[in-house]
This record gives sequence, C-alpha cells and structure tokens, in this order.
Amino acid sequence: MDTLPLIILGILFLLAIFDLVVGVSNDAVNFLNSAIGSKVAPRSVIVAMAAVGILLGSSLSGGMMEIARSGVFVPAQYSFSDIMLLFLAVMLSDVILLDLFNTFGMPTSTTVSLVFELLGAALAIAACHLWAAGDTGIAGLAHLFEYINTANAFKIISGIFSSVGVAFICGLVVMWISRAIFAFRYRSSYKRFGALWAGAALTAITYFAVFKGLKSSSLMTPGTLAALETNLCGYVLGVFAGWTALMLLCQFVFRVNVLKITVLAGTMALAMAFACNDLVNFIGVFMAAHASYGIAEAFEQNGGNVSTLMMGGLAEPVVAGHAWLIGAGLIMMTALFFSKKARTVTNTEVSLADTHGGVERFGSTKASRLIVRYVLNLIHCMVNMTPRPLARFIGRRFEPLPPEESDGAAFDLIRASVNLTVAALLISLATSLKLPLSTTYVTFMVSMGSSLADRAWGRDSAVYRITGVLTVVGGWFFTAFAAVTFAFVSALILFICGWFGIVLLLAAVGTILVKSSTLHGGKSHRKDVLALDLANGESLSKFGVSTAETLGHALAVYESAVHGLMREDRKSLRQLRREVRRMSREIDDRRNFVVLPSLNGLPSSLVERGQCLFRVTESMRGTVESLRSIVQMSYAHIDNNHEGLSAVQARELEVLRNRVSKFYPELSRLLMQGDCTELDRALGEASDLSDEFAQAVRRHLLERADDVSQTRTGILYLNLLNETRSMIRRAYDLLKDQRELLHC
Repeated sequence: MDTLPLIILGILFLLAIFDLVVGVSNDAVNFLNSAIGSKVAPRSVIVAMAAVGILLGSSLSGGMMEIARSGVFVPAQYSFSDIMLLFLAVMLSDVILLDLFNTFGMPTSTTVSLVFELLGAALAIAACHLWAAGDTGIAGLAHLFEYINTANAFKIISGIFSSVGVAFICGLVVMWISRAIFAFRYRSSYKRFGALWAGAALTAITYFAVFKGLKSSSLMTPGTLAALETNLCGYVLGVFAGWTALMLLCQFVFRVNVLKITVLAGTMALAMAFACNDLVNFIGVFMAAHASYGIAEAFEQNGGNVSTLMMGGLAEPVVAGHAWLIGAGLIMMTALFFSKKARTVTNTEVSLADTHGGVERFGSTKASRLIVRYVLNLIHCMVNMTPRPLARFIGRRFEPLPPEESDGAAFDLIRASVNLTVAALLISLATSLKLPLSTTYVTFMVSMGSSLADRAWGRDSAVYRITGVLTVVGGWFFTAFAAVTFAFVSALILFICGWFGIVLLLAAVGTILVKSSTLHGGKSHRKDVLALDLANGESLSKFGVSTAETLGHALAVYESAVHGLMREDRKSLRQLRREVRRMSREIDDRRNFVVLPSLNGLPSSLVERGQCLFRVTESMRGTVESLRSIVQMSYAHIDNNHEGLSAVQARELEVLRNRVSKFYPELSRLLMQGDCTELDRALGEASDLSDEFAQAVRRHLLERADDVSQTRTGILYLNLLNETRSMIRRAYDLLKDQRELLHC
C-alpha cells in the first residue's frame, strides 16, 4: 500500500489531539457556566467535578461514532483515497474554525462544525468526480446528491436546529415553575422542599445520564439492557428514594446545602453527557479513518487492489475501542484544567445570564428593540387578564434580591440547578436516541430561557441581552456556512494538489494556531494588567503604568498625524485613523469592563478614590477623543485634496508639536513611576503649554480677521490648535486626579 494513507492517518491522529484541546476549550462553557455563575464552589473544585464527568462520559461513549462514518455521506460512493482526503479536509477545517471561535470568546457548536464539514468535503470530492466524468448540468446536480445520505443528514441538521426552540422553552417553563415554588428568598421553602427538590433533580440526572445514556454505550450488553428496561420503574423509584433520603440526611444532620450538591452533581452529569454526545466531534473522524485503513489493509492482504476499493464497509456497525475513548477523555481533562481560552468563552454566557445590571457586553439593535417592545405589550396584556391577588402573589415570588445579598454571583443555586438538570436531560435523551444534539445550543438556550423566566432581563438590560443572544445564534449559523466553505475548499485543494495541498494546508493551520494564540495571549495579558482592586496600591500602580503607556502611544500618533498633514501623506493618515479608532475602543473597553465594575459596591472609605479613578479614566477618554478628531480632520482635509498648511502655519505647528513632545513623555514617566514629588512642576508646565496654544489660536484669529482666502485650511488649523489644547487640558486634569488617586 502507498505510504500516503498512513501519513494522512498520522496527521489525523495529531489533529484529533489538537481538536480535543480546542474543542473542550469551546465546549467547557456548556457544563461550567452554571456552577461558575452561581459561585457554588471554587473554580478548581468545579473543574475537578467536570473532569470526572468527562472521563466517565468518554469511557461510556462510542454509540455516536457512525455519524462520522456514514451519517452524512454514502461511503460506498467513495474510494479509499477519496475517504482519507475527505477526513483530512474535515479535521483541518475543524481545528481552524474552533480555534478562531475560542480566540474571540464566542461559543460555537462542535456538532454543527463536524456535520457541515463532512457535508462540504463530501460535496467537493463528489463534484470533482462528476466534473472529471463530464457529468455536469442538471443531471450532474441530481447525481451529486447520490453521494450524500440526504435523509439522515436532514434528520441530523433539523434535529440540531430544532433543539434551539425546545431548549429555550424547556428552560423558561421549568425555571418559572421552580421560581414560583422557591422565590428568591428561599430559606423557608428550602427547609420544606430542599431535599425533595434535590432528590428529584438528582434522580432525573441519574435516569437520563445513566439509564438512558448507557443505552448507547459500548459497555451495555443486550441482556443488561433488557433487564434494565424491564424493571425501569422500580429502579427509578428506588433511586429517587435513595437520593431523597441522602439529601435529608445531608440537610438536617450534616447541615450541608443540598442545592450545592445538586449543582456540582449536575455539572458532572452535564460534562458526562457532553463527552458521550460530543466525543465523536473530536475523534470520530480519526476513528473512521483508522477503520478505513484497517479495511484497506485487509482488502490488500486478500489480494485486492486498494485503488479500486470502495468504502461501503464504513456503513457497517462499529464498536469503538475503550483505549481510544479513555485516552481522549484524559486529553480533554488536561485541556480543561489548563486552557485559558475556556475562561474567555465562559464569560460570554455568564454575562448574558447575570441577574444584576451593570455594564453590558453587547449593544442595542433594531431587532432587539422590536422584540422587547412586542414582549412588553404581551406581558401587559397578560397582567391585565390575570386576577390581581394571583398577580400580586406571583410578583412577590419573583422579587429579586438586591446585589449586596447575592455574594457577587451572577445567579442563585436554584437557577443553576435548573440549567444543569434540564440541559443534562435533553442532551442525554438525544444521546440515547443517537441524535447528535448540539450541547452548545442546548445549554446556551436553556440558560437564556431560564434567565428570561427569572426576570434577569429587566427593561434596563433586555435589549442588550437579546442582542447578545442574537449575536451568538447568528454565530452558530455562520459556523454552518464557514464549516461547509472551509471543508469544501480544503477538500478541493487536497484532491487537486495532492502532496503539495497537504503541506500547504498544514502550514496554514500552523500559522493560524500561532497567530490566534498570540492574539488571545495579548488580550489575556491586558486584562490581567488592568484587573483593579482599589484597596491595593500595587493594582493602582499597574493602572497608572497602563495609563502612561496609552499616553505614550497617543503622543506617537499625534506626532505622526502632524507629520502626515505637513507632508500631505494620505496613506499614513488613513492608517493612523484606523489606529486611533482601535485606541478609542480599547479605552472604552477598559472603562466599561474594568473601571466601572470595580466601582460597584465600594465601601465608604474608598468612595473618594473611586471618584478619582473615574475622573482619570474620563480624562484619558477625552485625550483619545481629541486625538481622534485631530487625525480625522487631517485625513478628511488631505483626502479631499484641499490645499495643505501654509509655511507660517507649518512652522508654528512644528514649534508647538515639539513642546507637546517634551511634555507628554515627562507625564508618562511620572505616571509610570507613581512619582508625585514633581507633579506641581508638571502641572505648571501643562498650564503654560495650554496658554501657549490659546495664544496661538488668538494670533491666528487676528491674522485671518480680514483674510477670506484659504478658508478651509484656516478652519482646519484653528481646529487642530483647539483640539491639541483640549488634549493638554485633559492631561492637566489627569495629573491632578492621579495625584489624588495615589493620596500624594
């Protein structure tokens, strides 16, 4: 046999390891968010429980492996070489796609990625064969679908997307009922119903995650399965009685909060369901390629010619080896503990489900505003139709706790247990039916449904939360489009270019992984540097260093803008315009996601420091906005081909620019060192420099009082002087507020 299939198999093995790492980084959001959002335990404990669930789930998996082998395409239509190239295209596309989504913190569906990648690669290779045979046009299109398992693919895809609505409705209904029972102040209700609630939740988790989940496991024998189904009611009742008795013992004897047990057990069960359902997304392609190689090897040993081998054997039932499954589980466990990108993806869903207000991660769109408006009208009609005593009773049950009583948690243990239980039930049920349900879709939409029912989306936050949901859901549809496109193009390159195509795509994958890792590392570093604790002097010093770095960058942009204007360099001004926009976004992110959250719930002793911090941030924003105006005006003037500055204006602006260039580095040095001894001198220099620009503005107005020529250039120069003066005044305010912030 040729060495190429063996090399491809080795590449697929390595890519499967990468896929396990990037896949669990993305899907960790599915089973960690509820526990992390409710702060049920330290993150290390939560991750450890999830890791146990992953290992159990992967060892019991194997029933979904047919999806990669014959779930989307008809293997009998493809030769052995076609299949190996198809699988390689799928894995290359999958690693790129998932890593890009992880880098930008957007949860996506590994199931959708796999299904649409298989579809795209299969269509590409089928199209190549039909083109080579001259089978084009309408007839060729009809023959193209003979290569695709159309009925099964439609069943899979429709099941995935219909799960969005089912999960949202289930989360909403169950959460509404649960909150009506327990309310937000659930101490009295917890004493009466806590053990029963926990027992029922744990029974439901056990039933679906074990009884139903084991049905698709390679460990389940027909005899054991028959015995289980025969006595299922008895087993379920026994499990309920056992769990309830144990929860009563924990609650009243050991004084343990059984809701925490439920959430941690639900985290483990959901991780287990994830591994059972989604393991095929990570190693299913490699396992199918390994089986294909085994079929080809046996065919050749029997005297056959591998080049003529068609892969109909992949349609036969398969039992995955336990060594492969457990090995995959160990890799996923390791990735879960050490992946930084998993934390990035987690933040998106937790912020959308947060009960309390604060700064929102997403903006407002017309669609979200329309949805909120129509829902408010619907709620108003329902309230008018509800008897007032009943409406008052329900209203009291849904009165939220104030932020100071929530211990900083995004939501409470009741909602966390609902999220985990409902999601685990839906995912495990789909697994037992061998439907490749998207764990991302289910857990996200259950969480959003429960958030809506729990009134986490108030009128102050609803439009932003809905925009976030629409953004994430839109990202899912983009996943499908991107997966088909990536895999289709990759398969074409591999089929047409052979060895050269393999090397080219591997180089592309390596480059993208390195670039995305660097990008994510930079983001994480910036967030670590800017993490603020107002009671911590070191944290404030780090903030001062970050502010100084921004000022230094602002000076560099200002100097480049002045030079670009003098030289009438449109290209450099256009680049500076993009750069200053990026700076503005960065400042806004620092304000919204670092400074403002650190001001929430400040003790009275730190209120003044908080005010100073806010003023420093606003001064920095004002500096960047003035710089943005300078760059934008300069670019617009040159882009419109207007006449440049006069010689007198250029000389005067150069002198003033040199004065700014001396002042800003000194300011940056003082901020970086936290040195307050020379601030009075620096403040005097800032005041003098501001006066110089004011005098320049006055001279310009006097000189142009009777000159109506060069109006546009005159207006530009006047605005440049004014905005530069504004930058200096902002720096003056920044110096004063920084001194107060450091209590100098």
